[in-house]
Amino acid sequence: MLRIGLCQLTSSDDPAENLGLIRDGVARAAAEGARVVVFPEAAMVRFGVPLKPLAEPVDGPWAKSVAAIADEHEVLVVAGMFTPSDDGRVRNTLLITGLGRHLGYDKIHLYDAFGFRESDTVAAGTEVVTTSVDDVTLGFATCYDIRFPELFRRLGDQDATAVVVPTSWGAGEGKREQWEVLVRARALDSGCWVLGCGQADPAAAGVEVNPKAPTGIGYSTVADGFGHVHAAAGPGPELLVVDVDPEVTRKARAATGALANRRLG
Repeated sequence: MLRIGLCQLTSSDDPAENLGLIRDGVARAAAEGARVVVFPEAAMVRFGVPLKPLAEPVDGPWAKSVAAIADEHEVLVVAGMFTPSDDGRVRNTLLITGLGRHLGYDKIHLYDAFGFRESDTVAAGTEVVTTSVDDVTLGFATCYDIRFPELFRRLGDQDATAVVVPTSWGAGEGKREQWEVLVRARALDSGCWVLGCGQADPAAAGVEVNPKAPTGIGYSTVADGFGHVHAAAGPGPELLVVDVDPEVTRKARAATGALANRRLG
């Protein structure tokens, strides 16, 4: 059993201020026994502001500060940040730090959808990333990645028990319903637990943001490989703490045959 905390919050445009939110969230989740503490996509700085001037490498000062927080509480922290790309854009990176590791996952599928073009400023990643905590293998995906079942099946093939999905989900008609369906669908596709940790709805947090940017709707959701929802947040800032049972993943894959019986892809 692996206890994971999901810290749903609203990032500001100030990385130092957001570091304070991470410090507080890690302390609260660790106090409840979490071994992994997850923050949303764009936890370093929200969408809707110029990202290139704020981007830092995963060995830069912002990421090192997060690593120090993780080490202080002896947890693994997952938090969305932006790192420089060689082509002048940035990469949408999940920082994965603590418990003796410090690495990043670069978002593979970019949000060129619903009138937004993430690829104008963000370069796509290419590498699938997993790591293990207390013998439980975790996979990683970011926001728009959740629309692509192939990634989750590949993580399942790499023995991921759970996939952590930090997100800054774009608002709009039907978008909450799509998010909730997609979390459960990807869990069923792969047999994995899927833990979606979203940016809180800025309106619920009393924060004004660029209305055209995908700055979050809240509703972080956790589903297991049977598609059963174990926890769900509302629109505002919230902490969810969930126990991930690897045995449920094993049973789900055996029961549904979603990985073993596929014939295409």
